[in-house]
Amino acid sequence: MVVTINPTTELNLSSFDWSVNTTANDSTFNETADMVIRLALIVLLFITMVSLGCTMDISKIKDHLMKPKGVVIAVGAQYGIMPFTAFCLAKLFRLSPMESLSVLICGCCPGGNLSNIFALALQGDMNLSIVMTACSTVLALAMMPLLLYLYSWGFSNLVDFVPFTGIIFSLILILVPCGIGILLNYRVPQYSKIITQAGLTLMLISCIVIGVLAGVADGGQIFKVLSSQLVATAALMPLTGYIFGYILSALFRMNEPCRRTVSMEVGCQNIQLCTTILKVAFPAEIIGRLYFFPVIYIVFQIVEALIFIFLFRCHQKLRPSQKGTQAYRTVERAAEVTNEPQQ
Repeated sequence: MVVTINPTTELNLSSFDWSVNTTANDSTFNETADMVIRLALIVLLFITMVSLGCTMDISKIKDHLMKPKGVVIAVGAQYGIMPFTAFCLAKLFRLSPMESLSVLICGCCPGGNLSNIFALALQGDMNLSIVMTACSTVLALAMMPLLLYLYSWGFSNLVDFVPFTGIIFSLILILVPCGIGILLNYRVPQYSKIITQAGLTLMLISCIVIGVLAGVADGGQIFKVLSSQLVATAALMPLTGYIFGYILSALFRMNEPCRRTVSMEVGCQNIQLCTTILKVAFPAEIIGRLYFFPVIYIVFQIVEALIFIFLFRCHQKLRPSQKGTQAYRTVERAAEVTNEPQQ
């Protein structure tokens, strides 16, 4: 009996030791991967903001600031529509406190550089697009903490969990590289286009690498963030921004290119900033996997913008051109004059 029991006992102890070592190794790997992701997000945000700064021309910014009506309306829409939309959707879908905070941070973020690309595709006012992105980025240093503080009071004890110091640090982190990009565009404008293209390429590659690394580190747990409420929120937020951004600019009688520009600027958030804040400013045990929410958001942000671009291009092709219409009316009037009976 002794001989029978001892091997079994040894086997069980061996299995127990193996499981402990495996758990410890997994924990070490997860901690290392988590640190790599944090650093990679900071580097990615830095590169993105340098490339964004390279698209900003000081002279064009001055021109728009001398006539600030369009910029004031656009920035007002950015910080008025999106935070309120995030607050209402969090209440509507009864999200948990940390889910609500993640959505609020996303809604309070300034405009991102994707809006410039979408505005170009929609034949919008590119000067207004770039100036609006610049102004919303600078104003984020004051507006984002203020809005988060105000809207957090709408949820029970949520304001105590907002890491204002970490958020302000992240905002300073985007202003410095953005200023470097503006300086590069001013000093060596011949290289600004190359820097912008390289920055966008690195951003896309880094997003894929970070996503794969995070998926491996989490062991597939990433998909737990994909609750139906969060997916619906991610789908409705950019759509609401696009629609109400256009409506608000139309109410203030802005021209068509400016309306399309404001629409894209309001609906597109700086997702890199949002992800960095959620990952860096919050302890991992509090935020959990919710720092992947901006990834869900950006998917719907891009898809919905592409749908609007497709519809706009179809409308452009189907309607007669203005030059053709004017020429037709000119010929028609000439024919009417010719056919009039002479007295």
